[in-house]
Amino acid sequence: MLKHLFGKQSIDIWVIKQVDHDLLHLCGRATLPAKPNRKAVMNALAESRYTGPVTMATGGRAVLNARLFQALVPLDELQLLPDGRARWQGRDWQIAQVPQRCWLFEGRLVAQPDPLNGGGALVSAEDVTDILRQVKQEMPHHLGRVVFRPENQSEEHPLLAPRREEQRLRLRPKQTREWRHDRG
Repeated sequence: MLKHLFGKQSIDIWVIKQVDHDLLHLCGRATLPAKPNRKAVMNALAESRYTGPVTMATGGRAVLNARLFQALVPLDELQLLPDGRARWQGRDWQIAQVPQRCWLFEGRLVAQPDPLNGGGALVSAEDVTDILRQVKQEMPHHLGRVVFRPENQSEEHPLLAPRREEQRLRLRPKQTREWRHDRG
């Protein structure tokens, strides 16, 4: 009660990881400390210049840096709608739920259908197209295609000597004395 009277009660917010054209990548709810006071933090939020800690409501109440998120919105300024959408800044937005693994990701997110919830729900995922493009550019073209298979598969790799040849060329194992450099 004293915290409420003196303006030190934490501030409940919505955490938005990324804002796209018509889509919000929403992490969920969090709280901010009201330091130095509630009014100062609310002004910083209104001007998008809050730089302090963000305590997430889920995920073990992780404390993250505000710079990881594109928008921190007081609870009463964003309204969740029943159809998986939200109303914020005077317009309706589609929502993609950001999983905890993406909270620290500093690249671009993409929205994908949520395989668990279905019904048109979206979930955010890391956009790895730039990484894949870079790997393809750096991969030597003379190697061709890389194929992964179990070690015990009977077909041998064409760059490795056949096992029969390997056995024929195998050197005799060193005697214990030779290996340890023992003398006679």
